[in-house]
Amino acid sequence: MPEIRIKNISKTYVSEFKREKKIAVENFSLTIHSAESFGIIGRNGAGKSTTIKMIMGFIKPDKGDIIIDDKKPSDPDSRLNVGYLPENPYFYDNLSAEELLKFSSYTSGLDKKTAEKRINTLLNQVGLYAVRKQRLRTYSKGMTQRVGICFALIHDPDIIILDEPMSGLDPFGRKMVIDLIEDLKKRGKTILFCSHILNDVERICDRVAIMDSGTLKGIFTKQHVLENEGMEKLFLTLVREK
Repeated sequence: MPEIRIKNISKTYVSEFKREKKIAVENFSLTIHSAESFGIIGRNGAGKSTTIKMIMGFIKPDKGDIIIDDKKPSDPDSRLNVGYLPENPYFYDNLSAEELLKFSSYTSGLDKKTAEKRINTLLNQVGLYAVRKQRLRTYSKGMTQRVGICFALIHDPDIIILDEPMSGLDPFGRKMVIDLIEDLKKRGKTILFCSHILNDVERICDRVAIMDSGTLKGIFTKQHVLENEGMEKLFLTLVREK
């Protein structure tokens, strides 16, 4: 069954301006189990997105190991069963949502009939079916975000990685995305997502990791969070203002 294993990864950048070293992630380890919904939270610059980029193989850790479904990120096959939404998705805005998802489905190897069914189902789930033929340039940020989620899910992957999936969404859009994630959980998908919206993490996740300044401050079950008066209090206890 698909899972993600991270062992002692670290990543350091060198700033172009001052040529100073900056630690983005340091000695970070965790395992995301099959069919688990796992959240990573932390303020801006905590190392969340850098961690996801290393999992996806976009950047390499300076040290440590990452295994995705028994494959390393350097192996392109590690991403065949992964759906990914970046924090700020960019698409060719002269395409319509329908055209974008057709392109994604065909490059994922879906046949025309299966692709059409998946496209219609996903666009209905995120409330964009009625505007599926409009150019993406006419979409709001929240609508583009919802298209990005469809893009990540078009091939029905077993591992789903979402970086700030609620970014730019109004309450109605957030509810649709939460409902979609909960449906994925019921179907046994392995879900990893980063978010700064603590209430959403508390509601959706089986376990939550808190990051600060590139380090792991702790991993907590939903039961532990509820017993300690909620995600916000737990977060503020571990992450002090600098």
